[in-house]
Amino acid sequence: MLAVVKIAGQQFKVKAGDSLYVPHIEGKTGDSVEFADVLMTDNDGNVVLGTDVQAVVKAEIISDLVKGEKVIAFKMKRRKGFRKKHGHRTQYTHIKVTAIA
Repeated sequence: MLAVVKIAGQQFKVKAGDSLYVPHIEGKTGDSVEFADVLMTDNDGNVVLGTDVQAVVKAEIISDLVKGEKVIAFKMKRRKGFRKKHGHRTQYTHIKVTAIA
């Protein structure tokens, strides 16, 4: 069974047993979470879309805080002596999908 689920404003295509990194969600390692905002399901060719979807995606948190790659935002204006350097690392949560019910 395949599902498209919306997690923290982003859409992910998942199936049972998948492991993925999602934007940081509350919880500790080993906690179980449920995502009720399912946009589409596909069960052996039987596709259900929109408001007709009655599925819930259940997952387990593997790692509660994972930092992504460092992103540098560098601004400069030539001949003015203006330089500004900012950087950040996006925080993710590593989850494993256990079931789609």
